Amino acid sequence: MNKIKLTSLSRSVVESDHAVITGDGFVNSKVPGWDNCEVNVVINEAMGANFCQLLITLKDTGKLEGKTKDSQIFFYVLEGECDVKVDNQKNKLEKGSYIYLPIGKEYLFSNAKEGTKLLTFHKVYEPLEGYSVPDVMINNASNINQNIYCEDPNLLMQNLLPDQDNLSFDMAVNIFTYNPGANLPFVETHIMEHGLIYLEGQGIYRLADKWYPIKKGDSIWMAPYCPQWFGALGTEPAVYIYYKNINRFPTTI
Repeated sequence: MNKIKLTSLSRSVVESDHAVITGDGFVNSKVPGWDNCEVNVVINEAMGANFCQLLITLKDTGKLEGKTKDSQIFFYVLEGECDVKVDNQKNKLEKGSYIYLPIGKEYLFSNAKEGTKLLTFHKVYEPLEGYSVPDVMINNASNINQNIYCEDPNLLMQNLLPDQDNLSFDMAVNIFTYNPGANLPFVETHIMEHGLIYLEGQGIYRLADKWYPIKKGDSIWMAPYCPQWFGALGTEPAVYIYYKNINRFPTTI
């Protein structure tokens, strides 16, 4: 008997103020200067966002070469390893490594292990009078302390960028860990916009007035003021890495 494959089924949802992208509908995008790799545009301005989130899978001959212009880029290694060259300095990146590239920087990613996966966040940089453009940052998430969030020891936050401690930055990237059974202590509703991808675990996410099952590999976009809440399910921690915009005046009026 022939097996029927239901190709019309997907958990991906795109709404006016949020999206859940599961990856089963990804289509490769060609980016000039990025060769021998697969590029999936997960979040960008076409859906209403004010930033961009990409997933990149490199072949062993893969190469990402370019120069940041109006947008800064944050790269995070999800799997594998590769080299990166910036300012004539070469560094080895492995799983958990990340590099922040401010505007005006030439870069080259090469010598990748087959199947290396990179996550990127792109945001147009907003200069602030009296503050210089941030410097290049290279680090590994394993070097960043976990801080207790909202006085709940089952909620742990890592700030990969200086966050509110340095007004030169107008974007933050954090890793949020929920121990099994943990949840946000309230429904967040705020001006910051989010993009994220789950690194581990599973749970239930409330976005606006809808509820979504979420697991490792899923990505989420949250527009400003989209009500949001998450609770971890299962026997392992739920972990995601996320972007938000910070440190700039909230209105032009």
